[in-house]
Amino acid sequence: MSLNKNNYLLFFLIILNSVVFAQNTETDSTKTEQLHEIVITGQYNPQSIKKSVHNVKVIDRQQIESQAANNIADLLNFNLNLTIIPNAQTGKSNISFFGLDEQYFTILVDNIPLVSDSGVGNNIDLTQINLDDIERIEIVEGAMGVEYGANAVSGVINIITKKSIDNKWEIQTAIQEETVGDEYAWFNEGRHIQLVNVAHNITDKWFTRVGFNRNQFAGYFGDQQGKEYYQNDGLRGYEWLPKIQLNTNALINYQSEAFRITYRFDYFNEILNFYGTTVRPNIDINAQTSNPSATDRIFKTNRFVNNINLSGHFKSGINYKASFSYQQQERRLNEFNYFILTEDTSNETDETYQSTKVFFSNGAINNLIKNEKFNFQLGYETRFIEGFDTQATGVQTQLDKSQSVSSLAGYASVEYHFTDKISVRPGMRYEYNSQFNSKVTGSLSARYLMNHGFELRAELGSSYRTPSFEELYYYFVDSNHDVQGNENLNPENGYTAFLNLKKRSWFNKLALVNEFKISYLSLDDKIDLAIVNALPLQYQYINIDNYKLIGATIDNSIKADNWSFNLGATLQGISRGLENEANANNDFLYAFQINSGATYNAEKWDTYFTVLYKYNGAQENYVASGGTDSEGNNLFVKETLEAYSWLDASIKKSFFHDVFNVTLGARNILDITTVDLQNSTSNGGTHAGNTQNITLGYGRSFYLKLLYKFKF
Repeated sequence: MSLNKNNYLLFFLIILNSVVFAQNTETDSTKTEQLHEIVITGQYNPQSIKKSVHNVKVIDRQQIESQAANNIADLLNFNLNLTIIPNAQTGKSNISFFGLDEQYFTILVDNIPLVSDSGVGNNIDLTQINLDDIERIEIVEGAMGVEYGANAVSGVINIITKKSIDNKWEIQTAIQEETVGDEYAWFNEGRHIQLVNVAHNITDKWFTRVGFNRNQFAGYFGDQQGKEYYQNDGLRGYEWLPKIQLNTNALINYQSEAFRITYRFDYFNEILNFYGTTVRPNIDINAQTSNPSATDRIFKTNRFVNNINLSGHFKSGINYKASFSYQQQERRLNEFNYFILTEDTSNETDETYQSTKVFFSNGAINNLIKNEKFNFQLGYETRFIEGFDTQATGVQTQLDKSQSVSSLAGYASVEYHFTDKISVRPGMRYEYNSQFNSKVTGSLSARYLMNHGFELRAELGSSYRTPSFEELYYYFVDSNHDVQGNENLNPENGYTAFLNLKKRSWFNKLALVNEFKISYLSLDDKIDLAIVNALPLQYQYINIDNYKLIGATIDNSIKADNWSFNLGATLQGISRGLENEANANNDFLYAFQINSGATYNAEKWDTYFTVLYKYNGAQENYVASGGTDSEGNNLFVKETLEAYSWLDASIKKSFFHDVFNVTLGARNILDITTVDLQNSTSNGGTHAGNTQNITLGYGRSFYLKLLYKFKF
């Protein structure tokens, strides 16, 4: 798709929004209430999405089931302003959110940040988040530093788990079989998923739930030849590494009229297998035999999560809520010499190379004064993080001493309703950090419910990102390398501004939602690896960058009784500045995304048909060329990642009044595997430089999911 065609489509979407925005349609209150989903992210108390001062995007359970998504990466792949970045060799999938990586947004589970390799809430591997017990996902874009503290620069993703059922008992069991590209076999190829969930209303106040999920990804061979291949030609192993994930969770919930408390336990285990491509022949000249071997590795992850959420209100009307969490994650590396023909091993080592322990708590009270127009919230948050990561500190030092950081924050905000339609919420947060200077963040949110279904929201906010373990403590120095972290790094400071105009319209049985959004994001003191000494050549992480984003997003959806359709587009411009580089270019480079989806419910057959599409336009960036000018300053060239598209489709059929469900679908129908990353030369066009392939997928895949629900 050319840029001109992109402009035409953007123009069409703007016209479509303008036409619908111009409608002077009287709304029906009953239909209006049907669109009022209850949200909790960033709210004083659970309330309808229409009354929220924040613009909250909700992904509900129906969408999760229609996609038969294996994990949250599969689910979010079709959202605008989000880009999923998979890694075939680590098995991880991370997010680029408004052009920033996973370090700049926070993932929450029931308002509690999730432990990760390098902290809590950010740097999450999305393939490790299971979807079995999720009720919905709420996404808030923009800096949320007042409510959620450090690293909520570009936004938060809050995963809301199920805490109730309609029946006394509910038992779910399912199996899912999926091809991996064109590869599939019962055990050694493809993806194989089994799950069991049991939920029970013990009394009208007590609810409990337990669940188990096993997800086996057998890897993707591609051009590789697998584990047993023993020729030394670089073809041993897999293009996408095999792994097995086990998810176990348990929940117990007590709820009365004035009080609710929930305890949740999660255990996650992952085993990722790496097979060395270099094969040693190990020839025995006397016996005239060989016993080829290779260096293999097994990466093991264990995560334990203990969360407590409580909320309630006093007779005076005061509302309160609090959360407490203790989480622990360890990653182990088992490395050994594997003899391919005899299946023996030697020179085996087994060590813990990463460990993170987190204690987290937050709480807030509101409604201290009985006033229909005025409410304020007071809250606190505390974090204590202890851990180490030998991989993130360089292979030479094997630094394994634990580092710790603690923080304590207090925050306050005020929500004032000038009228039923106009409300504002300013907020401020002060945070003490044991390792960095104390920080003050602020926000200002406003909502105006206009006539004829228009909703206008504006948000200004700030947040910051703390340096990662690698940026602080990396140390890799030998005869050929000198790359070091920097314990004196400052946190990065982020600022965002969002303006959102939404229009709801009703035409008989049709409900339309049209949305236009302008976004701005600025990041100062961005951390990057830079040359700090030319002779000898030395690199160090320092605060040298700045980052700016401007964007416009259009989203249109239409719903009827048995079908829905959406079409959206976003245009983002990103500027990256390097303060110490004379030849750095900080021009805005623009990228374009389109997404669309359609669902049709054939009620007569109890069948849903779903199609999802997303187009990711070409993405440009300036990178160092490796050369210098006459004064020794680095030269930069433009790097372009070519455009690509995702297309998924599924059919979900229900039997026996939704007791038995069958979902048949296809992922990556357009068969995307790699895209070109091209570097232009200083005197040529995009195609005049070097080209490399970036792996994004393993091709077109098909899946079948069988789900049985037993309720009584």
